Amino acid sequence: MARSQFFSRTGSRLPDTGSVAVIGLGRFGGALALELEAQKTEVLGIDAREDTVQSYNGQLTHVVKADSTREEVLRQLGVHEFDVVVVGIGSDIEASILTSSRLLKFGKPVVWAKAISEPHAEILEQLGVHHVVRPEHDMGRRVAHLVRGGMLDYVEFEGDFILIRTRPPAVAQDRPLGVLGLRDKYGITVVASKSPDGRWQPATTQTVLYEDDEILVEGNKQQTEAFGRLL
Repeated sequence: MARSQFFSRTGSRLPDTGSVAVIGLGRFGGALALELEAQKTEVLGIDAREDTVQSYNGQLTHVVKADSTREEVLRQLGVHEFDVVVVGIGSDIEASILTSSRLLKFGKPVVWAKAISEPHAEILEQLGVHHVVRPEHDMGRRVAHLVRGGMLDYVEFEGDFILIRTRPPAVAQDRPLGVLGLRDKYGITVVASKSPDGRWQPATTQTVLYEDDEILVEGNKQQTEAFGRLL
């Protein structure tokens, strides 16, 4: 690997504790890498395209043009020493699978990998990738819930459990939560609230909600979505 293909803001290529390697600097991987940098996390960015690598020069701690499907290249870059590696390769499924396989062989990194289809995700899961993410699929599902109305944000967890951000419907306004019996009536729990000019605060039995507040509500999917639609 030519030295001119490697760009660094520091003098060392070795990963520090908490640093992350991001392989594939497309829309997903690039946005993720920049967000990690914004959060003061050192990032090694790797991409097969020289123009992409050039575009991230000075924005990431380290950025390099390299073939991530080759084990010796990954070792040369010290990727096997990282605690976390994200495979953001999407358009080249073969490269995604080969890269993930090489990383899993190292044993140490926790591997996150992007999948662009259900079969792609299935193969990555069969390989043993620790976390498989499907950005477009997951975002599509999330937006589908939001466009139904009543919800400002939506997070889905395992076991049919969700958390939504919404505004309080009339049934949750003007009286303390402790006397409203929302859990008994609707099967949900208001866990936090925010006034229009304030900060988020944990909800208590004494919390009184008003029309312009925002609230975080948790519960099973069916009941929580139904509560969100009360608006």
